Amino acid sequence: MNASAPTSAETLRRALGGLLDGLPPKQATAAVERLIANYRGQTPTDAPVLRDRSDVAAYAAYRMPATFEAVRAALDGLAEAAPDWTPGSHVDVGGGTGAATWAVDATWDGPRQTTVLDWAEPALALGRELAAASTSEVLRAAAWRRAVIGSGLTLPEADLVTVSYVLGELTAPARAAVVAEAARAGRAVVLIEPGTPEGYLRIREARDQLIEAGLRIAAPCPHDGTCPIEVGQDWCHFSARVSRSSLHRQVKGGSLPYEDEKFSYVAATRFPTEPAASRITRRPQIRKGLVLLELCGPEGSGLTRVNVTKRQGDLYKAARDADWGQAWPPAP
Repeated sequence: MNASAPTSAETLRRALGGLLDGLPPKQATAAVERLIANYRGQTPTDAPVLRDRSDVAAYAAYRMPATFEAVRAALDGLAEAAPDWTPGSHVDVGGGTGAATWAVDATWDGPRQTTVLDWAEPALALGRELAAASTSEVLRAAAWRRAVIGSGLTLPEADLVTVSYVLGELTAPARAAVVAEAARAGRAVVLIEPGTPEGYLRIREARDQLIEAGLRIAAPCPHDGTCPIEVGQDWCHFSARVSRSSLHRQVKGGSLPYEDEKFSYVAATRFPTEPAASRITRRPQIRKGLVLLELCGPEGSGLTRVNVTKRQGDLYKAARDADWGQAWPPAP
């Protein structure tokens, strides 16, 4: 694990802070609103998404911190399941301005060969510029390459392949092709999508595909069996807290200094890992002398609710400090 993770996040925020210098606030807001509509599937798929540097800069300043925190949280799940493993190479598919690349750098120390692939040259150019402002040798040495993300994609073999906030932009055949290629090329694969019912279904579908390709689930699921969630009744997702920039507050009209990014993810590997015994699937509910935990447990146990009471001593204290998405019970 990388002890410099907070420093990486601060460096990224500083680099992003300078992106909008000279860009009129109204223009930045308009670009962000249009790009958010595309992100939520409210614009035609044949409309240009990233038109120019102003678009990319505005969207990166708005979305990159949230993507970074969501991906970092997902990577933490993999790192906890494989505490002795460190990726020596990383390919980020559809990486845009590089949020996932920064998250990988914040998760693991050591030298690493990094390649970011995206279809938008303006995004790659800005990602390269942001990486150059980093103190990380890995980020500064990363390769930024244009590629069509979809059917026909060919990836170099890598220890880690990440695909974050990309599958929802693809047709069903293209999604299947990208997941298949990630499974072929990567020793570990981490997929992240928005924490919506639709995003969860894409992750669930990809999870099944990764298992069929011979990978084993490392996180968040405690097992490789069928997901116990009944489709249409609920969905598996988690939350990462994100510090809000002035642009966040300007666009959303909010006053809070933070927001919570909801995301769904799966991490799978071709090497042995130690998945969580159970995973906390909702924010713990704290009552007087009682903590209610909703858990996804071992295969066959399904979804359960556990009451941890004050009389359980240290376990109760751990439950009060537990958070949504963490493994349960805590490590001894």
